Amino acid sequence: MRFQVGDTVRVKGERRAGHVRTPSYIRGKTGLVSRVHGTFRNPEQLAYGQDGLPKVPLYYVSFDASEVWGGPPSADRVVVDIYEHWLEPVDKGRP
Repeated sequence: MRFQVGDTVRVKGERRAGHVRTPSYIRGKTGLVSRVHGTFRNPEQLAYGQDGLPKVPLYYVSFDASEVWGGPPSADRVVVDIYEHWLEPVDKGRP
């Protein structure tokens, strides 16, 4: 697995046609890995009759609500399950 609990990640901002498991409102946003669910067959491939292998890690990623929806910082969080191929590491030394 590429990421661990506590890692800061960014959801790729890609636009892909067809069946995807990453909501458009979360793409390009930065969050924190809160849990690692394990590895599962890729549902984006399964939707098209493929075997979904190799299995892909699935992460529970928590976002500050203001990062997702805008507005002032708050204690509210948006939590989304996101497969690893949609995530990229965030270099904490860069904005």
